[in-house]
Amino acid sequence: MASWPHRRTIVLTVTLIALISACATSPTGRRQLRLVSDAEMSQMGIAAFQSMKKETPPSSNARVNRYVQCVAGAITREVGGNWEVQIFDSKDINAFALPGGKIGVYTGLLKVTANQDQLGAVIGHEVSHVLAGHSAARVSNEMAAQLGVSVLSSATGMSPDMIGMGANLLLLLPYSRGDESEADVLGQQLMARAGFDPREAPKLWQNMMKASNGAPPELLSTHPSPSTRIQDLNANLPRLMPVYEQARAAGKRPDCRP
Repeated sequence: MASWPHRRTIVLTVTLIALISACATSPTGRRQLRLVSDAEMSQMGIAAFQSMKKETPPSSNARVNRYVQCVAGAITREVGGNWEVQIFDSKDINAFALPGGKIGVYTGLLKVTANQDQLGAVIGHEVSHVLAGHSAARVSNEMAAQLGVSVLSSATGMSPDMIGMGANLLLLLPYSRGDESEADVLGQQLMARAGFDPREAPKLWQNMMKASNGAPPELLSTHPSPSTRIQDLNANLPRLMPVYEQARAAGKRPDCRP
């Protein structure tokens, strides 16, 4: 029977191998921990979305629903797949996207998005979190911390309890500042590809800060500083304006009316 120091060495070795084998790369080259599959993340996202729909009432305003669906549809057509969009009747300035093709938009957000382009910036940002694997990385990091990497990674499949745990984590865990910065960049690119004006992205974040009297609302709570974000989004414009103009020339001209 192996001694404790020897067993500890084996555990550490297995854990290190699991960490290395579970590493992935984001669209901009950032390293991520991925201990869960896309299929498992979809199950978690669907479960979390169903939970949100039970807790927060949907908006019954037909005009608002048409408007948000129009903007979200223009964004999601650029990435493909089937996306379900739910408008929640809430004063919160918030929106989210989840694995499994789920998007939630709170009606409070519409008070600070001055036009379709600014709403497109928010939805593009949230969808980019999913596309860049940020949801999978934050769930993986938390599960690794709670359950142990070697135990989790050696499992052949996740139990229903673990799926439920992951769904709860999706609703509770904030994204890192690195994730938020990456989603800002990718979301601005996505909105430009869809035919939304990328110049409206920095204006949106200015509106957000004004609406919250300088204190970031929930949507911005883990973002980089407002000045850094606005500076970065403005710096992207020389590269993204041609993308926007090409999209418009190709007939991508969203006409979503609030």
